[in-house]
Amino acid sequence: MHRKIERTKTPILLEVAAVLIALTASMISLSPSVHAKSADVAALERRVDELNRELERAKMDLAAAREEKDAALEKAAKAEAELDSRGVPEPAKIKVGPVTVGGAMRVNYVLGSYPGGGSGPSRGGNGGNFELDTFRINLSLDYEQLIGKLEYRWYNGYNFIHTGWLGYEFEDGSQIQAGVLRNPFGPGPYGVSQSWFFDQHYYVGLADDMDLGIKYVTQLGNWDLNFAYFYSSEWNGNGTSDDSARYGYDAVKWRSGLTQNGNLVSAPVNGYQERNQFNIRAIYGFDDVAVPTDLGVSLQYGQLEGQRAGDGHHWAASAHMVNQLGNSKLASQITRYEIDIDDGNPWGTDTLIPMGAYDFAWPVATKAWIPAVSLSYKYETQQIPWLDYVLPYLEYSSIVKDESDFNDSQMWTLGAAWAKGGWYIYSDLVYSNGNYFVGDDGDNYSNIFHGVGDFGVDGNDKWNYRFNINLGYYF
Repeated sequence: MHRKIERTKTPILLEVAAVLIALTASMISLSPSVHAKSADVAALERRVDELNRELERAKMDLAAAREEKDAALEKAAKAEAELDSRGVPEPAKIKVGPVTVGGAMRVNYVLGSYPGGGSGPSRGGNGGNFELDTFRINLSLDYEQLIGKLEYRWYNGYNFIHTGWLGYEFEDGSQIQAGVLRNPFGPGPYGVSQSWFFDQHYYVGLADDMDLGIKYVTQLGNWDLNFAYFYSSEWNGNGTSDDSARYGYDAVKWRSGLTQNGNLVSAPVNGYQERNQFNIRAIYGFDDVAVPTDLGVSLQYGQLEGQRAGDGHHWAASAHMVNQLGNSKLASQITRYEIDIDDGNPWGTDTLIPMGAYDFAWPVATKAWIPAVSLSYKYETQQIPWLDYVLPYLEYSSIVKDESDFNDSQMWTLGAAWAKGGWYIYSDLVYSNGNYFVGDDGDNYSNIFHGVGDFGVDGNDKWNYRFNINLGYYF
């Protein structure tokens, strides 16, 4: 976060200067024929000594203030550098007045447990081939104290707004933002993850989730504080799903009929919409320790508006920590979430709720714990002309569900990110027994209670793998 530091005011220096000038003037005005008494001379000498001591104290205060200013600037620069914890290159470089224009194009290669092609999102049915993943346009506004961001994304067959907000930055660096913006939940923008797949927090709407509302961001000493209110989730974009053409996972409207190939059929609209959500996040930075650590908590509470069933509510609480030792980073998080709805939802149970993103919706368990951990190391490669740095990582996360008949959804990710100029490339090998982006071996989308490796029932409980390369160019 950019900080605007005021110059340190030192009124004591002005006082000292004024006294010295007055003293000099009074000494010059003395008649040469008049000699001061010894006592007066001694008093003047004592006053000069006192002024010298005050001057020294003022110099020390000024030095301390400058040191504090330098420390604040250094911390602000560190915070700004850590804003995107995965190190994706700054996307926008073209300046048009106060607006910076940029974007990205990404293509994807998939190979894994996809014998039948599959019918879910990004299933890798053309495994072994490169396909267009994303094209996006970014706009960034910085005019005096007015700030803002806009990002729109296009995928194969659907598109949506990712971010769109305007804000104001105060003199102390605090910001207020309003529009479609990121929920302050977890240790950073992407939770603990460094990988292209994120961790399991993302797939239940608790990492990198955008909603429509207002957020206040500030820093008090070593505290980074976020307070937010969201009227609703972001609106549905353009796609074939009823309500899931969006970037972040939200509770969504749902049509309960599904054909065998996954296409929606005519059915009454059911499901939920998010309303009146509140978020608080507090992170304290321990900087003067052997292993610099950011320790934080995140809280979230919101309402759910039922389409045919009764209304409900949801809450989540999380403790998270990021330890940084040199270029090594260990990020960990433990989260409890509960979604309270009645059994009038599409499946006649209060243990599942439809959630959607990427133009695809599917049931998610309503009560669970999520442990997640990520270990990474940033290795700068000055000796390699075609590479700036490589970032290897190992990650694990799981949705540990309360319902005894559901299988937990686990995921391991071993990979590395490669950066050069505007290029940023992910190479990931993922094993999971409950993430429908990873393999479809034996999956059956005609029945939510059988065969599907997902974030709800996880009926097959089979371990699938996916090797993924994502090549992105940011301009």
